[in-house]
Amino acid sequence: MSATFIKAAELWVPSHDGSLLEFGGGAFGTARGFAAISRELCFGCGEGLPGRAWQERQPILLPQFEGSFFRRVAAAKAAGLTCAIALPGFVHDRLNSVLVIFCGHEPRTSGALELWRDDAGGHGELTLVDGAFGQNAQTFEMISRQTHLHRGVGLPGQAWLSGHSVFLDDLPASPGRFVRTRLAAAAGLLRGLAIPFASHAERYVVTFLASADLPLARRIEQWTLDETQTRLRRIFAFSELHGGASRIEATLPLSGGAKGSIVKAWTSGTPVINDWPADESGAPAAAAASIGSWALLAIPVMSNGSVVEVLALYL
Repeated sequence: MSATFIKAAELWVPSHDGSLLEFGGGAFGTARGFAAISRELCFGCGEGLPGRAWQERQPILLPQFEGSFFRRVAAAKAAGLTCAIALPGFVHDRLNSVLVIFCGHEPRTSGALELWRDDAGGHGELTLVDGAFGQNAQTFEMISRQTHLHRGVGLPGQAWLSGHSVFLDDLPASPGRFVRTRLAAAAGLLRGLAIPFASHAERYVVTFLASADLPLARRIEQWTLDETQTRLRRIFAFSELHGGASRIEATLPLSGGAKGSIVKAWTSGTPVINDWPADESGAPAAAAASIGSWALLAIPVMSNGSVVEVLALYL
């Protein structure tokens, strides 16, 4: 198993004078041409996908690149990238990064990327802002665009309520936690990951849905602070390559010169992309080696301005 629904990621950070977004790292796999172009770019406020997320100060999902404001359409198509979401990060109301995650639909497999929003200050319902569903999930897409989710209801609603990422390994068999079970089964969607995101008065949830044949990532981990407040503790992991879910715990120290992408994401509140995960230390290095991972994406999940979790995606 080599292909995943999440195919690439890149990080854009403000220039020294704050006038531009500059390339701050990326993981592109075999998309070498796309990578070469990306590393030479910069974006002004409102320019391209990163610049638009900066300008609007909210997540921006592009279900397709053709006919949009995306700047690298031909290169993305050649690399098999079909959709993307840009997630701006803020510290004390100042932009510190824009994380762009690229996904790719493939023939005879299923996958979906969704963006949900509650624009009523936490007192309304989640509705679908936009989504990229592929050719195998047209009915699922139609119903999803008509769906309204209360706080705590469905996969996006649970992430919204908890303030943490939520992973479900069997969508059709989770009627109490996923409200579109029958439609998911018909579309071949089996796994689901929801990530909450707050932007000013609005709350968003990003969801990734995929099949077992085209998993979201090679491995997914959730890390939180342990009871001593001195270490990060891995509380959950899932890998199609290692038989599914695992709750075997591992820890990473936060003091004594601790290094690694997951620790850095926790301490900085900024996403970290490592395109050579073999140089991680401890449990992440072992996990990456065991599945042949070529990249590690560490995403800090924020609540009220503080990091409450780091979501690690191994590609």
